[in-house]
Amino acid sequence: MKIAIKGVRGSIPASGPETSHFGGNTSCVTVTDDNNMLILDGGSGLQKVKIPSKPSKRIDILLTHLHMDHIQGLGFFQPLFDPRMEVHIWAPTSVTLNLHARLSRFLSPPLFPVLLRDLPCKLALHEISNSDFKIGPFKISSRFIIHAGPTVGFRVETKNSTLAYIPDHEPALGPEGIIPDKKWISGFDIISEADLLIHDAQFTSKEYKHKLGWGHSSMEDALKIAFLGGVKRLLLFHHDPSRTDGELHAINDKLQKKYSSTLDFEFAQEGTEIELG
Repeated sequence: MKIAIKGVRGSIPASGPETSHFGGNTSCVTVTDDNNMLILDGGSGLQKVKIPSKPSKRIDILLTHLHMDHIQGLGFFQPLFDPRMEVHIWAPTSVTLNLHARLSRFLSPPLFPVLLRDLPCKLALHEISNSDFKIGPFKISSRFIIHAGPTVGFRVETKNSTLAYIPDHEPALGPEGIIPDKKWISGFDIISEADLLIHDAQFTSKEYKHKLGWGHSSMEDALKIAFLGGVKRLLLFHHDPSRTDGELHAINDKLQKKYSSTLDFEFAQEGTEIELG
């Protein structure tokens, strides 16, 4: 299983020289095994995704939720405008509107000039919840996690490797913070014993005190649940758009001094490729 990081920011893209090292695109990660590809989230990083040359014309995009920073790349993804392509979009179900209606709010005027119904590709929409399904060689589990609106985390498994992907998550929501009991930790069955966890770490612990209930994690809480879950490697993800490369390097140095003896971790960087298994 090969993992490629295409977008690492949260909330809004952040371009410029001060974010060029870690990257400024919003959430997007690809997972490939031979000629099979999954795309996790459709943020602005989706523009960097290169479709592998293969006989199959199928593309699968797995959305954790429908906030703008996770879908804003969809309207500029070329396979959606190719009538030869079969595009499957998987996203959390809602008790109010179906997936087609919710995606159409973005892919329609005045936000976008092309209607979802007018896309020439062969489009299939799949609503998921606490679901287990297969796409090619990938065994996938989705589980609802704590974040504003219907949101899931994904666990992607092959015969010899496991990826956990939870880019927007507030596992410590509550007066006592994270309770070290797996049955009370949001998303624990997604992260447990994963070879690689990509997890929300938008805030420092100091910042998080003033952002309780915003739906995002502190870096320290991300480290804590990774340790409790027996994760082998952690990528801290969903960087605050105002955070410069210099600030991320400085924070990383402090965290490494305190936690590197207990966990293998780093800040996610666009362009990083990781092979598991």
